[in-house]
Amino acid sequence: MGSEGRAKGTTAMEVGDDGVAVITIVNPPVNALSYDVIFSLVDNYNQALGRDDVKAIVVTGRNGKFCGGFDITAFGAPKGQKDDSRSVDFLTEIIEAAKKPSVAAIDGLALGGGLELAMACHARISTATAQLGLPELQLGIIPGLGGTQRLPRLVGITKSLEMMLTSKPISGEQGSNYGLVDAVVLKDRLLETARRWAIDISEYRKPWIASLYRTDKLEPLGEAKEIIQFARSQVLKQAPNVKHPRVCIDAVEEGIISGPRAGYLKEAKGARELQQTLTSKSLVHFFFAQRGASKVPGITDRGLTPRSIHMVAVLGGGLMGSGIATALLLKNYTVILKEVNQNYLQGGISRIRANLESNAKKGRMTLTKLEKMISSLKGVLDYDSFKDVDMVIEAAIEDVSLKQQIFADLEKHCHPRCILASNTSTIDLNIIGEKIRCRDRVVGAHFFSPAHVMPLLEIVHTQHTSPQVVVDLLDVGKKMGKTPVVVGNCTGFAVNRIFFPYTQGALFLVERGVDAYRLDKVIAKFGMPMGPLRLLDLVGFGVSVATGLQFIEKFPERTYRSMIIPILQEDKRNGESTKRGFYMYDEKRRANADPELQKYIEKARNVSSISIDSKLTSLPEKDILEMIFFPVVNEACRVLAEGIVAKAADLDVASIMGMGFPPYRGGIMFWADSLGSKYICSRLAEWSKAYGGFFRPCAYLVERASKGALLSAPVGGSTARL
Repeated sequence: MGSEGRAKGTTAMEVGDDGVAVITIVNPPVNALSYDVIFSLVDNYNQALGRDDVKAIVVTGRNGKFCGGFDITAFGAPKGQKDDSRSVDFLTEIIEAAKKPSVAAIDGLALGGGLELAMACHARISTATAQLGLPELQLGIIPGLGGTQRLPRLVGITKSLEMMLTSKPISGEQGSNYGLVDAVVLKDRLLETARRWAIDISEYRKPWIASLYRTDKLEPLGEAKEIIQFARSQVLKQAPNVKHPRVCIDAVEEGIISGPRAGYLKEAKGARELQQTLTSKSLVHFFFAQRGASKVPGITDRGLTPRSIHMVAVLGGGLMGSGIATALLLKNYTVILKEVNQNYLQGGISRIRANLESNAKKGRMTLTKLEKMISSLKGVLDYDSFKDVDMVIEAAIEDVSLKQQIFADLEKHCHPRCILASNTSTIDLNIIGEKIRCRDRVVGAHFFSPAHVMPLLEIVHTQHTSPQVVVDLLDVGKKMGKTPVVVGNCTGFAVNRIFFPYTQGALFLVERGVDAYRLDKVIAKFGMPMGPLRLLDLVGFGVSVATGLQFIEKFPERTYRSMIIPILQEDKRNGESTKRGFYMYDEKRRANADPELQKYIEKARNVSSISIDSKLTSLPEKDILEMIFFPVVNEACRVLAEGIVAKAADLDVASIMGMGFPPYRGGIMFWADSLGSKYICSRLAEWSKAYGGFFRPCAYLVERASKGALLSAPVGGSTARL
């Protein structure tokens, strides 16, 4: 989708004896279409078109990548320059309507503007494994170089909408099946075949048909309208808070009804306008925040090389342990699973097999591959096999003394270079490792449930943890397909600590008269996967109470203590696992409002001597949102001030990938900065005065608010508003 730097980039042209001009995009690492590349591409095209010895043109990319897309660091035209490079003329008149044909030779990536360039060519030759797609919607924009017009004409409306709305690329081989690719060849035959196709088109296929004007793959008009209307209805259900998917569909529809030229103009207008939206700025911020998360000052800038990790032991085969083991097996690690007895061990192995079988049923792997992965799993009841493992991930229950004993055992049985990781979600790692000598090998590897699905990995380091261990775990996390975020050691670390007030705030409001189910609906409408009460049911009250005790012990002055959950537990209501919690659950685990919930809430009020607050019973949605999320922002400010994370953007990544904060809002800190530190601080101060310490703004927030500064700016940084 774009390069991470602002290197100028260029294109190089070479004319062969066969009369083919090969124009190569040169802009590492992904050959992005920066403005310099585009201007150079236009210049070389004009030269090739003006030379008598050139019969046809092949476009390709250097170092095995065709083109990763438009350089997103260069959104909008450079100052003082008209944005002609992204106009209709760039592809339609310079390339597509030229008197000499063009062929795209595709390997590696052809994404976004790269695929749009390839589609403007008169043929596309690809390797089988090349990735082709239009992922612009991930950045809150739509294709701006004709993608909404050419893709439907090459693969049909249904497939094109699926590719654009999901942002999922397809392989070159799949592209051949859909009609996007004209021929699939081996990598070492790619350029040769593309040159031959270019000459063949030039000499024998006149007049060649431009992609923009093809109609053979378009569905009949009546069917096309139905497809578009269905897509629009799905988008309204799944993404009601953003408009760029609808703008994309509108551009496709315009091209089908009024012709490609009209559709192209509608696309260009929509693309320009969307670039200026907060949604796009939020998604672009998240894009770069993800890529910057693994850069940690003092750790990743030491020139350390990751050590090879081949065999990993997982202690505990419960839901979390089996999920971690599954995630490792999926990436071809050898895994040893340890449990305390045969029944538990067999249960863990069965869960792992079920996870892998689910992947096979979805077509993500063959049964042969599944069995090969299972053969890489060994179940044990003792530590005899641990002398050969490179890393251990402990996933036992959240019990301090148990974890201390496990780490003492690991120190005895593992070789001196073995990484000792804990999947604890809240317990201070210094406490876990206080009874062993090798604290430099102790690290947190906090996965999120289900571990083989959720993308975030919190890597927790203490003041003792070796930087080499962190670098090793970063490498493992990336190879597992996770987004690792490195955080410091504290109760709850980053994600659980900043989001603990999320559920506390909900309980506070419910006890004072806010309808529980209305509250969850408001939060879900904001864009969270579910409301905080539904989340408590999903996690289970046992985990919530264990986590809560850690916070009460560490942060008593700002912990809101509700009696609702203990009272629900008295009636054996522990959440979704018992089919009763804040909701009641049917056989298909669907959540439904429970009319009995109110009696438990009233009992909690009586026990705690809390009265219904008339100011809160009819609280507007905006206030519900703010009373839930501003304490989260407040705690995030404390985490940032304490140096638990290297930068605010890491909290944005953690909040999105760990707790489901909507990515189109940029993450918890980016969203907070869009509202302003002064506003957030004033609201918290107002509630603190009325309701106590839970809402009291922290010193960092107060200091930023006094200066009107961004919460996410480094100390002494900019005070500019978004």
